[in-house]
Amino acid sequence: MDSFELLGDIDAANVVRCARTLLRRPLLRADGPDGELLGMVYRHRGVLRELFGTLLGYRLVISRRYARLYKSGPGRDATRGVAALSPRGYACVALTLAALTGCGKQILLSRLVADVRSAAAEAGVALGDDPADRRSLASALRHLVSLGVLTETEGAVAPLANDATTEALITVDTDLLGHLLGGPLGEAEDPGGLVDLAAGTSGSHVPTVEQAVRRRLVEDPVVHYADLPTAQATWLRRHRLRETRTLERYFGLVAESRSEGIATSDPQDYLNDTPFPGTSTVARVAQLALPDLLDATEPRSADRRHPVTWQDFTRVCTGLLESYPSAWSRRAKEDPESLTRAVVELLHRVGVLVPDGEEEHSGWLLSPSAHRWLPIPDGEPDPATDDPEPSPEQRAETPDLFDHLEGALRQ
Repeated sequence: MDSFELLGDIDAANVVRCARTLLRRPLLRADGPDGELLGMVYRHRGVLRELFGTLLGYRLVISRRYARLYKSGPGRDATRGVAALSPRGYACVALTLAALTGCGKQILLSRLVADVRSAAAEAGVALGDDPADRRSLASALRHLVSLGVLTETEGAVAPLANDATTEALITVDTDLLGHLLGGPLGEAEDPGGLVDLAAGTSGSHVPTVEQAVRRRLVEDPVVHYADLPTAQATWLRRHRLRETRTLERYFGLVAESRSEGIATSDPQDYLNDTPFPGTSTVARVAQLALPDLLDATEPRSADRRHPVTWQDFTRVCTGLLESYPSAWSRRAKEDPESLTRAVVELLHRVGVLVPDGEEEHSGWLLSPSAHRWLPIPDGEPDPATDDPEPSPEQRAETPDLFDHLEGALRQ
């Protein structure tokens, strides 16, 4: 990182800001969110390419209109998806990309829909004209509009969800289209292979041990030594202090190093996919449930994770609803099972909960890092530990710092 070390303090801070923006917006456009930083990214493009290439093994493409950071994909992790896209919606995104490769700069919505259905038939995917399929396709098109790949020149794609006769003129940004896929199609033999290539676990762009570990530290809120391959775990244990400084210096992340692994957080909450703790009913119930869940069982000796069951979650969440009925939303009180499921999903997304097996409801493992979010109750002051508030008379008799200064000035 020689180029970074030669920068002044202001330029170095700007590079860190750009790096954080690219981690949050791997496809950064001038007319998109945080697009005002594209000029700064372009100005520091040499340092940024070196930073990402050296530390993480990521390729960075920068032009005056956009910047594309080719991050490693989440692989088989289902918690990092776009909330607006169902699995069916993701299938429609892939089919739409296939249809767009030969359509040119502009296309009518009706023609695009027909091409997508043709691509689906060729791939052996049933995509009809029923409302469910239209909603999935409409959500896929809206997602591509949000990425800037598609522009609604006349009309809109959203009404397609409810009206099969909707028409619109769509402009295709073919440059962005070519940069959308994170994995090299030419090396993929099947869809699963493409996922592995995008995740960096196979192919010609497999990262080094240190790059693979840093990717995990930057992208995952909690990294357990037990979850890493032996070589990566050994390397991280040996270099954990240096790596925590690296995360803070180049990406503004704060790391906590524990015997079980490393947990990272962003003090500005900019890089957090799912802020936690939070103010919603689900977030508050999840945080309040942690003490009982951690006390439910003894941690495993191998990785210090606590085995918990679906019944444990149901018991704790239902108990909180019954003990404090006025604190929760009406929807949560009317449907406790949905609340319990939402709590499990939230803790899974923030990295403190992983399934213990492949079957749903087979059990869960709660990370010891959950202790960092244990709630501190607001209780009555303890006379044995808390000093009582002094009376006005006592305050009047207590000398103040300024009294001493005044006396010194008079002498």
